[in-house]
Amino acid sequence: MKLPFFTQLRSSLDAASQWYIRTPERALERAYKAALMIKAIEDEHFDGNKISSDSKKYRENALSYFLIKLNKYLKDARLSLSEFHSSTSIVSLANQNRTRSTLDGSEYRNVAELENRETQSITLEKLKFIDDVISKYQSQPKRSSSPSPSSSSALMPVSQSKLVEANLDKGELYNQPIYFDKSKVIGEAETMTDTTSFVPRSILSTLDRLKRDFNPKSEEEVVKNFRISQTKTIISIRFILVLILVPLLTQQVTKTFLVAPLVERVRDENKTEIFLNVDLEEEAFHDLQRFEQLLKFRTLVGLAPKLSPEEMEEEVKEKAFELTEEYRHKSANAIKNVFADIFAAGAFYVLLINSRREIEIFKGFIDDVVYGLSDSAKAFIIILFTDVFVGFHSPHGWEVILEGISRHLGLPENRDFNYLFIATFPVILDTIFKYWIFRYLNRISPSAVATYRNMNE
Repeated sequence: MKLPFFTQLRSSLDAASQWYIRTPERALERAYKAALMIKAIEDEHFDGNKISSDSKKYRENALSYFLIKLNKYLKDARLSLSEFHSSTSIVSLANQNRTRSTLDGSEYRNVAELENRETQSITLEKLKFIDDVISKYQSQPKRSSSPSPSSSSALMPVSQSKLVEANLDKGELYNQPIYFDKSKVIGEAETMTDTTSFVPRSILSTLDRLKRDFNPKSEEEVVKNFRISQTKTIISIRFILVLILVPLLTQQVTKTFLVAPLVERVRDENKTEIFLNVDLEEEAFHDLQRFEQLLKFRTLVGLAPKLSPEEMEEEVKEKAFELTEEYRHKSANAIKNVFADIFAAGAFYVLLINSRREIEIFKGFIDDVVYGLSDSAKAFIIILFTDVFVGFHSPHGWEVILEGISRHLGLPENRDFNYLFIATFPVILDTIFKYWIFRYLNRISPSAVATYRNMNE
């Protein structure tokens, strides 16, 4: 005999909860294995010493191979440690609440102490080993020179192995983006708003260009900066694609394979209403009414054979049955969209939490693109963007967006909320645009602001 649906659902949730509770253990194990791999390379190929291009045992290609493997294991270890620390507090609290719910008083304290003694020593041993291994490869303090075109003390690509080791901390390996240390990312992806000064940027860029022209090592610096820019662009584009594709795929996969079977089964068992809200019912009524009127019209003008009242009623009943199935599917689809969108939003949030370095690089990439445009192009984009979202005709667009969202989620349309949203949100956006123009763009590119005002007038 099959278990009831809710019993199966509870067992699935318990299994998922048990899987999540073991998240710190899995993350620590991955970090420990990565540290073991680094230690194995050190012992086998570098006599137990740090993996470095200073070793005389191997030439450039072999050293490049070892440094790439080192960077991969370091990335795995650091990401796993981040996952371990972020999930430990949540899992510990959940375990504590669950244990308290089943045990009382001294019995709870004895169980908690026993669990801590069994796991704490093993965890501390693994963490100590991981720290001992990866501490050798911590990034050095940031040099005073920045990776701008005017920097003359930057590291030069003397040989391939030296370049690989130097780029290990910067997260750049020719055209292959690898792990970025946060302190280095902020320096490499410095935004234009962070470099503003009282002197116009045009004068500063001219002085930098003259200094670069007289620098005997300018060619090597151009190559280095090109590689940094190329790596930043690749990471930014890949990050955008991941932010778009992962939530969409998560929404579709969870909706098809997880949410849809559960929703269909619950609706079939409970015999729920056909229409999720009044708007869907009125829409179905208008469709049926229009079908009946169209059928009578076609009969009157001779486009269809004349029907008796019984035949007419039979046609209307058949259409009503079709509309019933159609709107039942629409109602179920709206419920599926709600739960699938929650999963997609969770995936998007997880991506943002685990991609802080990519976000820093992406901010620098956007600044390079936006502030690298000509003044007329900046003014054109600002006017286009503001007219679409906060201009005179923008309320119609916002109304379409709100209606689409309510239809997607199966919510009844609320005209009062739509009017209130349209009356406030574009005003807030317009204020943010004006503040950005006054606070940042006016300092960075005054000529673009003047062009914008002239075009706007």
